[in-house]
Amino acid sequence: MFYMHLLKHKILFSILLLVLSFLIAAQVGLAEGTGAQKAEAGLNATGNIGYGVKDVTKTPTLSETIGKVVGAALAFLGVAFFILMIYGGYTWMFSMGNEQTATKAKDIIIAAVIGLVIVLAAYAITEYIGTAVSPVEP
Repeated sequence: MFYMHLLKHKILFSILLLVLSFLIAAQVGLAEGTGAQKAEAGLNATGNIGYGVKDVTKTPTLSETIGKVVGAALAFLGVAFFILMIYGGYTWMFSMGNEQTATKAKDIIIAAVIGLVIVLAAYAITEYIGTAVSPVEP
C-alpha cells in the first residue's frame, strides 16, 4: 500500500519536473539574442511592403486606437446584420402561410437593411472625418 502511494507521488513529481523543464527550455529558446535589431528591421520591412506601415513596432496614437475600435464595432454590426438577415429569411421560409409570421419576418429584414444603411453611412462619415483630421505623413 505504501509503495503505491510512493509510486503515485513519483509519477506526479516526474510529470511536474517534465513540465517545468519544458517551460524553462521555452524561456531559453525565446530569449532575444544579438539579432533582435535584425529581426525588428525585417519586421518593419515586411510591414512596409505588405501594408505600407513604416514602423510596425511603434505605439499607436489615440486616433489610431479609436479608429480600430470603431472598425471593430462596425464589423460586429455587419455580423449582426448577417445574423438578422438569416433569421428573417428562416422565419419567412418557415411561416407556412401564416401571414402574421411572414409580416414579422419582413419587418425584421427591412429593419436589418435600414440598420445596414445606417452603419454604412456611419462608416462613410467616420472615414471622411478620419482622413480630413489625420495629419499627412511626409
